[in-house]
Amino acid sequence: MKTVKTLLVTVLLGGLAGLAVLYLGLYPMGADVPHNRLTYWALETMRERSIARAIRDIEVPPLDDAGLLLAGGEDYNDMCTGCHLKPGKTESELTLGLYPQPPNLAMSAAAHHHVEAGKGSGHGDTKASAARQFWIIKHGIKASGMAAFGATHDDGRIWAMVAFLQKLPELTPAQYQILTARNSVEPAEDASPAEPLAAGAPEASGHESHRH
Repeated sequence: MKTVKTLLVTVLLGGLAGLAVLYLGLYPMGADVPHNRLTYWALETMRERSIARAIRDIEVPPLDDAGLLLAGGEDYNDMCTGCHLKPGKTESELTLGLYPQPPNLAMSAAAHHHVEAGKGSGHGDTKASAARQFWIIKHGIKASGMAAFGATHDDGRIWAMVAFLQKLPELTPAQYQILTARNSVEPAEDASPAEPLAAGAPEASGHESHRH
């Protein structure tokens, strides 16, 4: 009985201490002050467990279509590189100022710091990784700077971005430029999605060399 009372008193005091921190504004909220280790662990664990639960019923469509890759590359270049970077770039004003720092998606999951502890590459097999990326792009992440693009993009457009993200860590800067150049090459009416890329590759590479 004494042990139970001691436990209850401890829980009550802990709750009161937590309320005091909340109402007195003692917890630093500036993005330039990192969370303490316990808070960081709690938030990371809650996020990953929540996403893992949410993606269980997502069916990943085939993502190897060249048209998806090109469409997704254009959107990624327009919308995402400020935070999530691109091949050959390691930081930006946003990556330096945001906290938590957004992952560099031009790197593999194992190479950047957003890898769940104890799980190797971080997010399961390719399908699990694709489902996770789809859910995050569509629904966003609270208090992280990651917007919910489902409000403005249909599922097909989001899956195209996922298709591009699956290939992004393998791309060189030159390949990235070719794949993300919006309307740089006008395909023939009967051309397959892969043909514009093949036709545009030498010309795009040439422009790249002239710029540098």
